[in-house]
Amino acid sequence: MPADEHATAPPTLRQRRRAAATREILDAAERHITEGGPAALSLRAVARGLGMTVQALYHYFPSREALVTELIAKAYGDLADAVQAAVHAAPDDPGLPRLVVAAEGYRRWAVAHPERFQLLYGTPLRDYAAPVEGPTTQAMRRMSSIFEREMFDGFTREQLAAAETPALSPELRAYLEHLPHYGPGRLPPPATALLLSAWGHLNGLVILEVFGHAAFLGDHQAELFRLAMRNLLDDVHRQIPAAGRPDDLPDDRQDRPSKTSTA
Repeated sequence: MPADEHATAPPTLRQRRRAAATREILDAAERHITEGGPAALSLRAVARGLGMTVQALYHYFPSREALVTELIAKAYGDLADAVQAAVHAAPDDPGLPRLVVAAEGYRRWAVAHPERFQLLYGTPLRDYAAPVEGPTTQAMRRMSSIFEREMFDGFTREQLAAAETPALSPELRAYLEHLPHYGPGRLPPPATALLLSAWGHLNGLVILEVFGHAAFLGDHQAELFRLAMRNLLDDVHRQIPAAGRPDDLPDDRQDRPSKTSTA
């Protein structure tokens, strides 16, 4: 049988049953987290809720760590889906930047799923360490690439390299140069520094709200978050110089829109 026929062969009955059981276990684990929080997660409790033995559950997840890794990766994936869906559904409104739309999609998912968000950004689970370059890392990279695209779309590499950030130490510059990159092209260190700083601000505001530290703002939290994201984006773009003449730009950038300083 040709190799391409093997590649397109439908999953076997055994594979479909295993996939269905895995989804059922993940759904049960998510319900368990919603009811008791991430720290209360245990294989025994999940198995008991499904009417199965822990030994049977081990056929699908050999350890609590394996189950947690899959839950984290799934949460990141669902969060990234929500952010991307928000961007795709955004009206064509030049007055509402897509980065702000993406950030609001991120906030809405976190507020709607506080326990799963806490699994990602709450107190680290005791004795758990995510596998290096594993599924949680890959899922997080997808999220990062969305925000990078919406923050820097239209800027050239030369503009990003000339961003007016405080002087980076040689050690930090070298570290940023070698960070794994998630977008279509490697960012220069000044742009990476801007992205990480903006991400800390965005995520910090969401964490404050999800953990109840901004409850005193009541129904005004969404409006204040949008204001903060607009200001954040303006501050980032203000630090990136305007583009030069089109004939100064690389060939693959000449037809792209250029951002200018908002100062």
